[in-house]
Amino acid sequence: MKKRVLGKSGLEVSAIGLGCMGLSYGYGPATDKADAIKLIRAAFERGVTFFDTAEAYAQGANEALLGEALAPFRDEVVIATKFGFEGGDVQKGVNSKPDNIRAVTDAALKRLRTDRIDLLYQHRVDPDVPLEDVAGAVKELIAQGKVKHFGMSEAGAQSIRRAHAVQPVAALQSEYSLWWRAPEQEILPLLDELGIGFVPFSPLGKGFLTGAIDATTSFDKTDFRNVVPRFSEENRRANQALVDVLKQIATDLNATPAQIALAWLLAQKPWIAPIPGTTKMHRMEENVGAAAIELTAENLRDIETAFANIAVQGDRYPAHLQARVGK
Repeated sequence: MKKRVLGKSGLEVSAIGLGCMGLSYGYGPATDKADAIKLIRAAFERGVTFFDTAEAYAQGANEALLGEALAPFRDEVVIATKFGFEGGDVQKGVNSKPDNIRAVTDAALKRLRTDRIDLLYQHRVDPDVPLEDVAGAVKELIAQGKVKHFGMSEAGAQSIRRAHAVQPVAALQSEYSLWWRAPEQEILPLLDELGIGFVPFSPLGKGFLTGAIDATTSFDKTDFRNVVPRFSEENRRANQALVDVLKQIATDLNATPAQIALAWLLAQKPWIAPIPGTTKMHRMEENVGAAAIELTAENLRDIETAFANIAVQGDRYPAHLQARVGK
């Protein structure tokens, strides 16, 4: 597995990371613990050194799972987690008060079975807490050795600038993929300017770009995608055109749609490291394989041309969640 450095931070990670949220939260029932640990360790064996979790993923259960899975090789991996929701519960709203940041960090260290967090993100910007206070609290944690690097998630340009002025932001984690390209307008140029790495989540469009989901797919009643407008049956039917194009490109390049979607992201900037998540071993192996695919300038032009005439249908979040992003 090739390695990448997130911006000017010096933080080196595998080109493809593993988003662990779905093992515990968001996409239906939690994966069997033994199976989840097996998958995480298999990812490491295949070269993945970048693992992502958060307090808000099953209120710490995902952190505990990751801590147990990575314990045998803790010093060989980069662990990223997040603070920022009241009690680790997304439903209760945001909380980035410095006291909460400190408490959440101490609790996360115990769950993760480690003495430091490699990358600590603010999960969402808290409009009631100045960014200077948030960055200052993380700066103190870095001085204490509890945290190595500071990150932000789904933050807007001005928030990133304000925080970065107090404590350099090593990485921004936000959604970015072939079917959500908004970061290209303002965020990617800003990250380039400031020397901040980019960690795209949902790089496979929450599974849609794999080609495994169509208009007839039914999701578990606890699956987050049930409330995502882009995943309505009507929009899935309309967005199938995107996957059809991706499948054709993948066939021509002897790869899978997921691998082309990930390889496309890797080709955008050398400081981008996507974190696809999965609960399935074969999907993890497929995703890891994308790191070996080098798209040529001609390939990239062909992809741009093919996608230029396709308008993706549906918002990426319901209104109440959209209100929390880009602040």
